[in-house]
Amino acid sequence: MLSRSPFDLFVVVASPLIFATLAYFLFEGSSGSTLLVAALASGVMGIWSSTTAQGAGALQTQRRLGVLELLVAAPVPFWAVLLPISVAISGIGIYSLAVGLVYVHVFYGVAIAVHSWLAFVVAVPATIASIGCLGFLFASALVRYRSAFMIGNVFEWPVWMICGLLIPVSVLPAWLQPVSWVFAPTWGMRALRGATLGTGSPLADIGICLVLAVASLLAGGVCLRLFLRRARADATLALT
Repeated sequence: MLSRSPFDLFVVVASPLIFATLAYFLFEGSSGSTLLVAALASGVMGIWSSTTAQGAGALQTQRRLGVLELLVAAPVPFWAVLLPISVAISGIGIYSLAVGLVYVHVFYGVAIAVHSWLAFVVAVPATIASIGCLGFLFASALVRYRSAFMIGNVFEWPVWMICGLLIPVSVLPAWLQPVSWVFAPTWGMRALRGATLGTGSPLADIGICLVLAVASLLAGGVCLRLFLRRARADATLALT
């Protein structure tokens, strides 16, 4: 269904190119490694944009077609329906990473030089999975409200900033930095940055990323149960 939607196709295909272009001109004049990290960050931003926009859109479509109530009432737990949607949409983000790197290499001459390919290859799926798990946590709130699509858009920009996708967490206000540490994508991006530049401990960051991703799943399951109970009581699963 997403492949038949012009809007969703635009988000998947064009977003990484737009983000990569903005990142390049923001960091133009920096070293090649900084530009490469900026390209990686733009790819991760594209993954999160797809997860929020398309995940919220998928729930809105189910609500509009009148199947959301049936899915919730089915014997299969609703988390088993919602989680694959979130992870599958974020999984498409591998395209965002790939096209972002190829784009800046071909058009802007940024060399793709990774310090540790092993850590990088492990960090990519861990980061994508963490974004899918965080999307699942946020999606539990989208089930509660009919304006799911608009709420999904609200989540997009704050996560970019708090998780330090385009800018390091260290440049955020001191009071905000501890908040970023509880988000799994923060550690995924840190692992990607460390594997590329040869700084920090990428494997340790990957471990923290996966632990927090599991925590997001558990929190999402609890929140989903509470929100579904409230949505049933208020009869807000239907669009009208």
